[in-house]
Amino acid sequence: MPHSPDPARQPLLADTTDHQRRQSACSQYHGSPPPAVPAAGSTTFTPTFGAAAAYGILVSIVIGSGVFTSPGSIDTNVPSPGMALVMWLLGGILAWAGANALAELGTAIPGEGGVQPYLQYIYGDVFGFLAAWTWIVAVMPATLAILSIVFVESIYSVLGVTDHAARLTHKLLSILVLVLVTLANSISTKASTRLSGFFLATKFASIILIVVAGISVVVLQTSDPDRTDIGGRDWFVRPWFGTRKTANQDGSTTDWDDMSSWDMLGHYSAAIYAALWAYSGWDKASEAIYISSELKNPSKQLPLTINTAIPTIFLCFFVANASYYILLPWKVVSTSDSVAVTAISRLLGVKFGFLAAALICLVVAGSILGNSLVVGRMVVSAANKGWFPRPFAVIGRVGLASTCKQQQQQHHDSDHDHPPEGQRGTTFDAPVNAMILSVVLTALYILFGNFRALLTFNGLGEYTFFFLTVLGVIILRYREPKLHRPYKPYTVVPVIFAVVSGFVTVRGAVFAPVQAFILIALWVVGLVIYWVKARWFTAS
Repeated sequence: MPHSPDPARQPLLADTTDHQRRQSACSQYHGSPPPAVPAAGSTTFTPTFGAAAAYGILVSIVIGSGVFTSPGSIDTNVPSPGMALVMWLLGGILAWAGANALAELGTAIPGEGGVQPYLQYIYGDVFGFLAAWTWIVAVMPATLAILSIVFVESIYSVLGVTDHAARLTHKLLSILVLVLVTLANSISTKASTRLSGFFLATKFASIILIVVAGISVVVLQTSDPDRTDIGGRDWFVRPWFGTRKTANQDGSTTDWDDMSSWDMLGHYSAAIYAALWAYSGWDKASEAIYISSELKNPSKQLPLTINTAIPTIFLCFFVANASYYILLPWKVVSTSDSVAVTAISRLLGVKFGFLAAALICLVVAGSILGNSLVVGRMVVSAANKGWFPRPFAVIGRVGLASTCKQQQQQHHDSDHDHPPEGQRGTTFDAPVNAMILSVVLTALYILFGNFRALLTFNGLGEYTFFFLTVLGVIILRYREPKLHRPYKPYTVVPVIFAVVSGFVTVRGAVFAPVQAFILIALWVVGLVIYWVKARWFTAS
């Protein structure tokens, strides 16, 4: 049976007014009745989108920095460039299957907040809490750390430096980038939202630049096979699926002929995580907060959107990555964490390399900006639920939470004061305390991690819960066969995702035990916090 709606079960990212947040917090800590909450299935947004608009939203969400940064992490974990492209295909299939499976949940259990409300509905509160906890303390900080590292490494790649990412100076510069972008976010939520539109155009310009460069090299080298002054020659003279020794960033090489099938599967799982990092955002296709609650006819338009957008995204990724192998010697691809910048620099020179680096850095900065905004909102919502300390719910200033009386007076003043037209909308609205927490956690990941280890850590954190969510699709079909499902893909679709993602998660954890241990430790801490909170509230 569906759970009854109550404040503790509302999605982490569900949109509420500031007044509702203040009322909820006051009632939680002072014993007054909680405010009314939206009925189950209600959403914040008005259905206004058509399939074409939703298609554009999904493509713009998924295509980000990953297509420029993941190729090296994939290449170092596969025996050939051809297998690297296969990993991109498998990642696309997994994203497509997962998006379709979540679309079933998104139309059957309308709500806002990603996989959290689905997990709560299927498994209970503790799973919803653990999902929120994992995203706040693991997935989002790791994501921000990866992006900050990539920003710095893109600049160094122009200068031919691709193997110094572990140096303290690089890490400190990455933290500096994080702090600066977070400060930009802290100025105003509206201001940062306006900036995101500018960053959107840069990602498409960057992909076009890479693909055009690759096509140019193909044309020039096929018309003059002896020409060696542009691009790489490996794509022209070596078999794309021929096993080769792979160069690693630490100077070692991987000999695939001497590797067991079990160990090779471990490398493949790491490669798929790197590909899935590029596809990250597919889950938002079916989340009501992004699309399904805003489509005019979600049961028809949502599958149409997914089944056209994901293939388009895969095509962009496939062509761009094929271009990298055309533009660069294959041994270079596996050692660079900023393949796009390296490729343009070697082809067109340092000046154009700086141009490419500037474009990539803009794309990355836009991703940092957006993710920083999201994690701040996540922390505030979690604090309003009582899952995090109350000061993290404070908006607009640094410090402890104000009293309920002060909060109510502030809301009363905001309702009755009418500033001049030119002064409206200037309220400082950033969740500063939440952003400080995010910066601190992310800085720790930057200092003690590296790009490729964080990719695997991020993948383990995300896909554990994606696996559980899509497994829940299958469970609900047997547990609640009469649940209204406006969109219901063939059973094989969620089964494919559950089997592949389950295997990749387990094999990835065995292949990367340190990352798995840290993640499990964080879950244990989260469960202890959840248990203590539950006992404390029950006792009070």
